[in-house]
This record gives sequence, C-alpha cells and structure tokens, in this order.
Amino acid sequence: MHVIDDANAPALGDIRDAGPDDCIYIRAAATGRKDWPKYWEAAGVALARGAFVHVMNREEV
Repeated sequence: MHVIDDANAPALGDIRDAGPDDCIYIRAAATGRKDWPKYWEAAGVALARGAFVHVMNREEV
C-alpha cells in the first residue's frame, strides 16, 4: 500500500513499479506537491500495470 499526500510519498520508481497486488491512495493534498505531475504520471503507469489507484476526496481521511 502506498499513500501520496503533500508531506509524504514513496519513491516515484515504487509507484511506477506497482502492479496488480498494490494499492495507491492519493490524498487531495497531494496536488500541492511541487512534483505532483510526476506522481500523477507514475500513478497512471501503475494503473495501466493493474494497480488499484484511489484518488481520495477532501472528506476522506
């Protein structure tokens, strides 16, 4: 399980390498990261590889 938010995130390579057995949770605050576009692209790669990617609403904790 990987969680991406404004303060913490796993290495980009770990996100890109995620596959069918992995879950990636993206908190709304993650969009405030300077490197956000890179994480969004990496999450797309993970999704294409079969990972579960969940973009959380602001109300979700």
